[in-house]
Amino acid sequence: MTRLDVAVWNQLTTTPPSGSQLTARLAVPDICDRLLVGVDSQGQRHLLLRLRDDEEGLQDGHSRGLQVVTTELSVTGGDPGRYLDIVCKDAAAHEVLDLIGGELGQRLSSTTESPSRAVARILSKWRRFWGQIPQQLLSRDGQIGLYAELWFLAFWLLRRLPTKEAVTRWRGPFGSRHDFEWLGRSVEVKGTTSVRAAIHSINGLEQLARPETGDLLFFSLRMREEAGAKDSLLTLVQECRVRLEPDDEAVTLFETALARCGYSPAHEEEYDKTRLRVVSERLYRVEEGFPRLTPDRIQGGVPSGVEYVQYDINLDSFTHLVLASDPDVFDPT
Repeated sequence: MTRLDVAVWNQLTTTPPSGSQLTARLAVPDICDRLLVGVDSQGQRHLLLRLRDDEEGLQDGHSRGLQVVTTELSVTGGDPGRYLDIVCKDAAAHEVLDLIGGELGQRLSSTTESPSRAVARILSKWRRFWGQIPQQLLSRDGQIGLYAELWFLAFWLLRRLPTKEAVTRWRGPFGSRHDFEWLGRSVEVKGTTSVRAAIHSINGLEQLARPETGDLLFFSLRMREEAGAKDSLLTLVQECRVRLEPDDEAVTLFETALARCGYSPAHEEEYDKTRLRVVSERLYRVEEGFPRLTPDRIQGGVPSGVEYVQYDINLDSFTHLVLASDPDVFDPT
C-alpha cells in the first residue's frame, strides 16, 4: 500500500503558517494533482481536496482522531476556495493519516468517483481496523490460512453467487465452527505450502465434525512460496475488493471479516512480500473414509484433562473423495 512520504510533512513544518491559514503542497504529485497535505498554525496535519463547484462536500466526525469538514480555506501553496478537509487532531494517528492519504491519492487517480465518496469509503474501511493499529503482523501460518479462505471466496463463490450472499457465507471470522456455512453445506478451508503432499494441520476434535444438518466439505489449497509468483495475500484482498466494489453492504461485511481475522491495512506492504503460486485446489467430501478425529471416534470419549488436540492429515491418497478440483464445475447454490 502506498503511504505518504514523511518528507512532505517535514518540508511543510519548516515554514509554519499563522492565524487561520494553512501551508500546503501536493501530497503525491506523481499520481494525483488534486490531493494536498497541509499544516495549520497549531501544527495539526490536514489532507485537502479542492472541490469543484459541482462537487458535494462531506462532514464526518465518526473516525477517532480524524475529522472531515467542508470549508472555505485560504491555503498558502494552493488556491483559496472550497475544500474537503481531513483534519488529524491526534498525533498518534499520523501513521494512519499517511496510509489514508496514499490510498486516497491512488483512488482519485484511477477512478471517476467524487472526492466525497472516495473519502467516505476509505474512512469507512479504516474505521473497522482502527482498534488494531498498531497491530502485529499475522503469523506466516495465519497468512497462509487467510489466503486459502480468500481464494475460496474469490474463485469458488464470488464467480457464481451475488456478492453479498457469497460474503455472508464466510462465517469463520465470526466464531462459527467451519469457515464457510450456508443452508445444507459447511466448508472447512485449509492452505499448505508443504512440498511433500497435501498435508494440513487440524485444530481440535470439532473442526472436522459434521454440522448438525447438511454436508461437510473440505477445501485444500496447495501453494508454493516463490519470489517470481504474481499473487500475494495483498493481491488477493484487492481482488476481492474489486469484485465487491459495486455493493457497499458486501464491502462492509468483507472488511469487517478481515478485521476479525486480525488483518490490518497498515501492514499491506509486508503482506505483499510473500508471493504465492497455487499448485492445486481440491474440494473433498468429508464422509466415511476421510481422515479425521472427532469426539465420537475416540473410544470411551476424550480422556479427562485433555483440553486440546492438534493433528495432521495427508490427503494424497484420498482422491476418490474429491468432489471438484475446478471451481467452474462446483455448484455453490
